[in-house]
Amino acid sequence: MQPIYKRILLKLSGESLMGESNFGIDPNMVSRYAREIKSVVDLGVQVAIVIGGGNIYRGMNESETGIERAHGDYMGMLATVINAMAIQAMLEKQGMHTRLQSAIKMEQIAEPYIRRRAIRHLEKNRVVIFGAGTGNPYFTTDTAGSLRAVEIQADVILKGTRVNGIYTADPEKDPTAQKYDTISFKECIDMNLKIMDMTAFTLCMENNVPIIVFDMNEEGNLKRLILGDKIGTLVQ
Repeated sequence: MQPIYKRILLKLSGESLMGESNFGIDPNMVSRYAREIKSVVDLGVQVAIVIGGGNIYRGMNESETGIERAHGDYMGMLATVINAMAIQAMLEKQGMHTRLQSAIKMEQIAEPYIRRRAIRHLEKNRVVIFGAGTGNPYFTTDTAGSLRAVEIQADVILKGTRVNGIYTADPEKDPTAQKYDTISFKECIDMNLKIMDMTAFTLCMENNVPIIVFDMNEEGNLKRLILGDKIGTLVQ
């Protein structure tokens, strides 16, 4: 079987790296994700990754912390770089070639984000990890993922979560919730389904980048999805 996508943007939450813990990075979880990613790189698929930082720093209310929003957002960007470095280390342990690009200059740790260079790395079958969000406060890592996907002309955004798609309600709270196999961008907006923040979602809609929401924690799901299995929910 041949992959149905040539170039993907994999969006992971920082919380997904916690495993069973309440905070930080679970090396076993990162290692598992690295193996999943290797399974699709071995098929010849070009992989870019954006990861959040919520396992290390969650944006908190300024009135509670005394930290202004912009300052807190920069703290969150640094948290994403820590996560990016962790997944980079595990990918390389699996024998893959990687590049970490940061939207904030930190020469000793990462390359600066340069679109054409990122595309060239992908063409050379290097896994490219985008850290530090967009480099600007007030933008989420979902928006960073959508922006980078548009910039590198990814075929699809794969949003790895702990649920196997989009439902009419939260399936962890409502046992009667029904799963969508496919849904349009307009339907998501009309029903106020919280797949991504509106900026990220609009970027995908206006640039015709489909999104697939799927369960990244189910072993083999990423490879099956790449090979064309109907997994998760397709938004287009």
